[in-house]
Amino acid sequence: MHDQRLKDIVPFVASVESGSFAAAAERLHLTGSAISKSVTRLEARLGSRLLERTTRSLTLTDAGSAYYQTCLRIMEELAEAEAVLAAQRTIPSGRLRLAVPNTYGRLGVMPLLIPFCQQHPDVELSLTFSDRFIDLFDEGIDVAVRIGGSPDLPASLGCRAMGRERMVFCAAPDYLARAGRPTSESELLRHRAILYERVDGSTKPWLFTTEDGHPHWRQVPSRMALGDVDAQMQALCAGLGVAQMPSWLVRDALASGALEVIVPQQQPDGLPLSVIWPRRKQLLPKVDALLAALDGLQIR
Repeated sequence: MHDQRLKDIVPFVASVESGSFAAAAERLHLTGSAISKSVTRLEARLGSRLLERTTRSLTLTDAGSAYYQTCLRIMEELAEAEAVLAAQRTIPSGRLRLAVPNTYGRLGVMPLLIPFCQQHPDVELSLTFSDRFIDLFDEGIDVAVRIGGSPDLPASLGCRAMGRERMVFCAAPDYLARAGRPTSESELLRHRAILYERVDGSTKPWLFTTEDGHPHWRQVPSRMALGDVDAQMQALCAGLGVAQMPSWLVRDALASGALEVIVPQQQPDGLPLSVIWPRRKQLLPKVDALLAALDGLQIR
């Protein structure tokens, strides 16, 4: 990449963010003519129009919008590279983007983030709660906590395995008083099942372990299918049936007596928990500090 490419990126980004060549010129301490010529030169080199001009405003074209996002990533990576090379700066600071699963993020990750933020007041934490698969590079995420497999991770990503869920069958005491307490897999299958409903409308099967220790999935007829684990918990605690839940989600309800474990011999391992980050960001003090804080994650 020769120098002119980098020189033209800055005026282009400034023009988009400022809304006009004049405002960009004031921001960069250049003339409006210099900004306009720089953007025109950039468009000529790319062979594509990036901005639609009117007398009052600038509007990104589709090509311009895509190129703008690329420019932002380039400028951010340059800034991060400079931060890494500034060896004398060891205090975690700056914006830090973390992606976590919805419910586990609230129950398992947030208790660790509160003392982290108190200890590092110069860090600006941006936290995304989502159960969908997030591409760290496309969405500019510094660290992600994932429940579920992360197959075929590229070498550019670091990954730290944090254990696996333990799945337990449970029900409310009043439900068990009415319907009886199952003691085996066959008895359990005759009870009212509260299942998790996937996005495609299918229900998640129950996971069992055979006598020789092998896991096997079993599709169960449901009396209730819910696409949210918090809603599952509410139905379960209300005594509407039995469910198989991750132990981290029902831990407090079991401790308080709101739920009871049933068929205790069936507690198979569920999905793995992992922490993932772009390796090039690990040397940043803010990312290194967050990875250390997340060492305290528990999934069982």
